[in-house]
Amino acid sequence: QVQLVESGGGLVQAGGSLRLSCAVSGRTFSRYAMGWFRQAPGKEREFVAAIRWSGSIAYFDSVKGRFTVSRDNAKNTVYLQMNSLKPEDTAIYYCAAGSRVYALESSNWYDYWGQGTQVTVSS
Repeated sequence: QVQLVESGGGLVQAGGSLRLSCAVSGRTFSRYAMGWFRQAPGKEREFVAAIRWSGSIAYFDSVKGRFTVSRDNAKNTVYLQMNSLKPEDTAIYYCAAGSRVYALESSNWYDYWGQGTQVTVSS
């Protein structure tokens, strides 16, 4: 069974930074595509960023240039560095893992999900 545990969320002022981490159990982490999604109150879950085992990366347009996704296969961990945070980034952030992810931006391709971590950006 694969388990994902996010950490690093919190309250930050606009313009600040946070670094989210997602620790993954399982022996095949290095072969998973890893994604970050978020869901704000009253809104649909949306794609934020993702990284394949090959290292290819995708970002949602609104976070390009501000967020950076990375992974450390030796530590079975994926990260989301978030800079220049805005109040509209406020949401619960989820990490997800999938072994056969065709479209990184689509949540339907991911097999495993974490419990989420709250990010709140004050203005």
